[in-house]
Amino acid sequence: MIQPAPPTPEQRLAMRQRPQARAIGYQRWNHLLFAHWQVDPQQVQATLPRGLYVDLFQGAAYLGIVPFFMLRIRPAWLPPVPWLSWFLELNVRTYVHDDAGNPGVYFYSLDCNQPVAVQIARRFFRLPYHHACMSARRSNGQVSYQCLRRGLAGPVWRYEWQPSDEAEPARPAEPGTLEFFLVERYALFTQGGRGCLLQGRVHHSPYRIRSAYVPMVDRSPARLAGFDLQGEPCSCLVAEAVDVRIFSLHQVCAREIRRA
Repeated sequence: MIQPAPPTPEQRLAMRQRPQARAIGYQRWNHLLFAHWQVDPQQVQATLPRGLYVDLFQGAAYLGIVPFFMLRIRPAWLPPVPWLSWFLELNVRTYVHDDAGNPGVYFYSLDCNQPVAVQIARRFFRLPYHHACMSARRSNGQVSYQCLRRGLAGPVWRYEWQPSDEAEPARPAEPGTLEFFLVERYALFTQGGRGCLLQGRVHHSPYRIRSAYVPMVDRSPARLAGFDLQGEPCSCLVAEAVDVRIFSLHQVCAREIRRA
């Protein structure tokens, strides 16, 4: 099988456009940490479903651990509910594209401390959510974040982060940079029934990011996904809050590309 061409710069920018459909839900994402490591592209490719291909930046593949706060989660036809619409999430992800060159995210796991949200995401979005005991606090600009997946023994996963320089202005990632490649993602891919490939879209204003100081970052959730990450992250970024529109999943037609 010949791997299709990677996304063009125009395709990457086009994903920022709002889909021509009605949003089915609204969310606010806040206090995001993007911690990334370089990983073996062949190892990533071996984990992907048919129709997805590892997306590379200058020949390198990346795995990310992203803890953050989820706020005001609601379907389009209902207001937020205090006990249900605010929770924490931590995901492990890599970057992919489909046969047509559309770039997106592929999730290995998503931990969340709201069991109702876990069941909804598993059933309606086909995503590998796990219920976890989680807590977080903010003090003097630093976030301290803890997570332990239900059913697992062992130490709590711990994360601490803050902007490297409070005086550094937050700014959108520049197209063509590693930062743009890592954070500017507006599609997710997952598997539906009978192995079909599904794509879901989100829309929000471009992240405003700054470099991050991360004194503590646990690699355990990546290890559970089959990746033995070594050393410190090669990229650590924090992002300001964004208001997000969520759109329904649709099927993507995967095709075999054979050698001539």
